Amino acid sequence: MSNLSPAVDRVDGPAQMTDSRRDDGWDSDFPRLPPEASPRSGVIENLDRMAPGPILGTYLARLDVTELSGYDRVVVLRAHQRMVSHYQAKMYDDMVAVRSVFTDAGDDPMDASMTAASEIRAAMHLTRRSADIELTFALDLAQRLPRVLHMLGAGLIDWRRARVIEAGTCHLSTAAAQDVVDRIAQAAPSMTTGQIAARVRKLCMESYPEEAKERYDRAIATRRLVTHPMVDGTANLQGLDLAPDRVAGIARRINGIATSLRGGSETRTMDQIRADEFLDLLEGQHQDATDASVVHINVDLDTLAGLTDHAGEVAGYGPVISDIARQVANLHQRGEWRWSLNGIHDNQYLCGGTTRRRPDAAQRRHIQSRDRSCVFPGCRMPAIECDIDHTTPWSQGGATCPCNNAVACRHDHRLKDNGWTYLRLDNGRYQWTSPLGHTYTTWRSPP
Repeated sequence: MSNLSPAVDRVDGPAQMTDSRRDDGWDSDFPRLPPEASPRSGVIENLDRMAPGPILGTYLARLDVTELSGYDRVVVLRAHQRMVSHYQAKMYDDMVAVRSVFTDAGDDPMDASMTAASEIRAAMHLTRRSADIELTFALDLAQRLPRVLHMLGAGLIDWRRARVIEAGTCHLSTAAAQDVVDRIAQAAPSMTTGQIAARVRKLCMESYPEEAKERYDRAIATRRLVTHPMVDGTANLQGLDLAPDRVAGIARRINGIATSLRGGSETRTMDQIRADEFLDLLEGQHQDATDASVVHINVDLDTLAGLTDHAGEVAGYGPVISDIARQVANLHQRGEWRWSLNGIHDNQYLCGGTTRRRPDAAQRRHIQSRDRSCVFPGCRMPAIECDIDHTTPWSQGGATCPCNNAVACRHDHRLKDNGWTYLRLDNGRYQWTSPLGHTYTTWRSPP
């Protein structure tokens, strides 16, 4: 923590306020900074409890970050991020206000938007398309997703996460979109954009299964292969709107081949190897013995039996509609199936197994089924493609057992060599501690 001492007096909030946060954006437990005081005399760790706004902005402007400890620099970084989000929300409010000038004058809503976008375009030096996109997003937040706009203004999420939520619910009615936002709002501040996108997709699939099935059928009917010549002389090859289970299986096979080729005299990066193997496989030049038949999908038995339409989840891809989960079960019966039993209320892993014997140890299956993905905060690398790590190193007496093992992707596994540590909490969460002393907690249940 910071070595800075609180040399300023505490100012309590008004007696009539029941919430600890003051109307002017200050938490009443945070000391006001007198004009004559040095910024270094503040209590830096309390910055995390200050709402974004002019008070916090003024305080941050007077800080010299080079005089702070590494721990406090991260606190200041978070405070600046909240300020960015706050003013981003203000900017969207301003865009809506510009448009209202024309709607209040009686202009047709579409004409008002076009005129306002032109004004915004000129004022902010944007392209016409960028101005249209920004105004449309601002109107969508203000009119359809006010809670997302509030979360952005309060610094709980940044504009990237706000855009992911907006994009993930754009096909829903206003009431349905607001219901999805209400169900994700509490967790969103601690989630990455990828986690939010997956959670939103899953909520949409489960809340409106028939609509999700119709949208999938329409999209899969437009599946196609697209090539793009690039300006540097290379080319891109893309398969669009493909079946997710097949994509996940192909990606796993290519990654397995690439992993087996690493080492020795190999000088290519993993990305280069994967790209080369992708082309070799398409051209029929590569015959590998990689077992790509392992199915790694999370789905409840009621859905497999057709009694419910809960979304499944394919490792490395994310949520899939219930029909796809059932199709995966029907089409991949020759491979290994790993099952797990989770608690009804907390979704915590209770036990698991496999439908046929594999060379993997029971402990490995247990740990992979329990953790499902890399345990570093925000990482979504499937457990089956991760290392099995000892929380307490084997060299230090750490046991080889589920209670002391977790899955970590190769990149995050190596973070332990750079000062990161972690432990598994009793509630199934993993708490990581950074070299600067900050702690980050991640939840192991799928999004």
